[in-house]
Amino acid sequence: MRWFRRLVLVLIGRPIARVFTGADIIGREKLPLKGPAILAANHASHVDTILMLTLYPSKGLDRVRPAAAADYFLRGGLISWLSNTIIGIVPVARDKAGSGVDVLAPVRAALEAGDIVLIFPEGTRGDGEEMAQLKSGVARLAEDVPQAPVYPIWLQGAGRVLPKGEAVPVPMNCTVLVGDPLHWQGDRKAFLEELRARLEDLKAKAPPQRWA
Repeated sequence: MRWFRRLVLVLIGRPIARVFTGADIIGREKLPLKGPAILAANHASHVDTILMLTLYPSKGLDRVRPAAAADYFLRGGLISWLSNTIIGIVPVARDKAGSGVDVLAPVRAALEAGDIVLIFPEGTRGDGEEMAQLKSGVARLAEDVPQAPVYPIWLQGAGRVLPKGEAVPVPMNCTVLVGDPLHWQGDRKAFLEELRARLEDLKAKAPPQRWA
């Protein structure tokens, strides 16, 4: 089904993303084309995922998989089919966190298989203006799969295209800023602090928004 996923994302997802985001990409050449690798982006909208997927050339899409909450995206019906078949999520059972279940095991397995995993280290959607505290999961993955570099990515404007709680997108120019990769250095707290600093630096470099 890889060919079908690629076809839908290239022929449907990419044009829709261009219409509603008109995304400018700064640092596209830094995007990894082979895994294992982690894309760590801020999160303000469901548009974030499709926007990131449409940045990749068609052949590169086969390895790009967003980590996503299983309780939301695999709750049955059409959303489960889209999540598995088109988006290609790596399910994370966030409702089982703290229960002794290794909720990051599927993500770790995907990285070890050579995938490029998209992660939103804030854990949930914010307001698009200020980052929430970064969860420790991304640092744990960097520690467990140290051969996977972590690429900080700032998504500017997607929260205004489709804010949290809204169902109808509004065309607004977005900017995607890709930073230099981080590599595991042996300390989770220091890693998270450095990742946050790099995301804040990318945010500061983002140009003002305009209508798409």
